[in-house]
Amino acid sequence: MSDSASGCIEPRPAVTEAEAEALVRGICFKTGPPRRLGVEVEWLVHELRAPQLPVTSERLEAAYVALRTVPLNSALTVEPGGQLELSSQPAASLMECVGTVRADLDAVRAVLREDGLGLVGLGHDPWHTPRRFLREPRYDAMEACLDRTGPAGRAMMCTSASVQVCLDAGYEEPGTLGHVRRWWLAHQLGAVLVAAFANSPLAGHRPTGWLSTRQLRWAQIGTGRAGGPVLDTDPRGAWTRHVLDAPVMCIRQDSGPWDVPDGLTFREWARSGVPRAPTREDLDYHVTTLFPPVRPRGHLELRMIDAQPGDHGWIVPLAVATALFDDPEASETAYRAVKPLAERTHGMPAPHNPLWRDAARGGLADPELREVAALCFSAALRALPGLGATTEVVDAVAAYQDRYVARGRCPADDLLDARRAGADGAPGTRPAGASGTHPHSAPGAPGTHARGAHPHGKDTSS
Repeated sequence: MSDSASGCIEPRPAVTEAEAEALVRGICFKTGPPRRLGVEVEWLVHELRAPQLPVTSERLEAAYVALRTVPLNSALTVEPGGQLELSSQPAASLMECVGTVRADLDAVRAVLREDGLGLVGLGHDPWHTPRRFLREPRYDAMEACLDRTGPAGRAMMCTSASVQVCLDAGYEEPGTLGHVRRWWLAHQLGAVLVAAFANSPLAGHRPTGWLSTRQLRWAQIGTGRAGGPVLDTDPRGAWTRHVLDAPVMCIRQDSGPWDVPDGLTFREWARSGVPRAPTREDLDYHVTTLFPPVRPRGHLELRMIDAQPGDHGWIVPLAVATALFDDPEASETAYRAVKPLAERTHGMPAPHNPLWRDAARGGLADPELREVAALCFSAALRALPGLGATTEVVDAVAAYQDRYVARGRCPADDLLDARRAGADGAPGTRPAGASGTHPHSAPGAPGTHARGAHPHGKDTSS
């Protein structure tokens, strides 16, 4: 969720409203043959011996100091609440992406293990209340801005984690792999991915009534900050209008706290030039403060997937999404499967529409979402060998389909089952190599036999 962009800039020429529109239109969709992909994996950092215990800021800081000495191919960044994120470089193939990120995660886990810490794949922390780890002007301003809509913003900043899949925008020309089709597909299929990979039903030790509490928190932040644009046949125009009409989170300053205007859109800022005229850098920064479920950054960021259980559970949504977007036959199958779902959006943007709410609340217990998910997983399984996926990755996707999709379940159901059974902690929190069986680490569970990932890197500009 954090696009690291902190610090201030030297004075630059002001950008006009017309220039801002042209800049956004020019960079939001970089079209061409789909062949590059990536992944950003966020993790909660917890005690190996007892995940319910909070990790002190001092221990987190020491762990991150140690991790900065580890050579990684992925970019390692820290979220406001101390969550760890690895963002791959753009990869030419699924297996290049899988292999690189998996190796980096193994290295990261080895360093954390020395201090008794581990990575936990949950979409929302089930135990701890939001607590800021990073104290930077960007996050001070973000917290002040999001507090205006309630506590959901702090939860999103400090207690959530996700798997973000990054894919090429597609061809300029119309058709199955064209950018207009892929943009539309991402918003309809996104609800299916929310439902199939929901993994955050708890907060404060209690069920929230939603299988993806993380997605609930995003929706609660509001349409201007965490919503998408209305879908039409001109994605560039729709996104450009959305960016310029979205409220500015903050106005950066060379010293002291950053200004946090209330309701000032970027379009209004460009027209008024108050309190100072915005620059190209301000526009770039503004885009990083918008968190729609699908964000065009030259490529497409799919931001709706909860963090997944197990060391390598993240590989399954990466593989499924890649197959459904980059294999023409699988993409056409997914398009036809999700098309009826569009009626349930009532023409409202994601995630603030009935389809996305149903997906986050009930997951694959929804019969229509379950049917569509089954069709999409089957299409992905047929396509993956042609995309170079190894038997291990294909088997992991097949195991997930059998364990969850075919049964109308998702990882959140395992968490709720464990809670009802009185299990200590949440499934998936057992240290690697520990004996015993957990619902998220049972034989055949996704990620237990698939090894191997690398996307478009995250924005780390300052």
